[in-house]
Amino acid sequence: MTGPMAPGTREKAGTIDVLVVDDDFMVARVHRAFVERVQPFRVVGVAHTGGQAIEAVDALRPDLVLLDLYLPDLFGLDVIPRLRTAGHDCDVMVISAAQEAGTVHGAVRRGVVDYLLKPFDFEDLRPRLERYAARRGRLLSTVVRSQADVDRVLAGAVVPAPAPTLPKGMSVETAELVERALRAADGTLSATECAALTGVSRVSARRYLEHFHTTGSAEVSLRYGAAGRPERRYAWRA
Repeated sequence: MTGPMAPGTREKAGTIDVLVVDDDFMVARVHRAFVERVQPFRVVGVAHTGGQAIEAVDALRPDLVLLDLYLPDLFGLDVIPRLRTAGHDCDVMVISAAQEAGTVHGAVRRGVVDYLLKPFDFEDLRPRLERYAARRGRLLSTVVRSQADVDRVLAGAVVPAPAPTLPKGMSVETAELVERALRAADGTLSATECAALTGVSRVSARRYLEHFHTTGSAEVSLRYGAAGRPERRYAWRA
């Protein structure tokens, strides 16, 4: 577990301090690198057990905890009530391979702000962190003077659905072409395979595939080869 940062190292207000919790040292290092690529997030510590996580929250007072569930001493969800009992109100984002319905429901009941399944890569985590930062900013800046203000605060507690319009530079025709290829695929498609089927460039195919993933229309899985980066494969959600 990393220790507290020395006095004077804290940056300007608005920085979101993060504690990464994962029993695998290499995975924790990767998650730390991912988080530190997104502004205004800053990793202030890493813990590898439930006990270390509780101690680190007490010492470092992070704003957000990225919490693995399969820890060697405690089940990750059992860490959350211990943090609340100790008076810590940090937010928790679960990052785990656990996809059982009961576990996901338990995480929701404990008030987690998001739940991301392993394995994932940077492009899966980045939009979740950005949405969290935007929502947190709204909650912190709202002044409650009326019922309308209360309603806005409550609305801000829900992650907004992505806008249905296409991002700038994308065309409806190409989006429909990529969508048809995904729907017709027997299984999953990589960006390279989608490009070959549609006649667009691999970069363009990847951009449209990622858009569908961001909006929830497509799901992503990672295929690991003998070497190199994992291949992202896409499937249209039924």
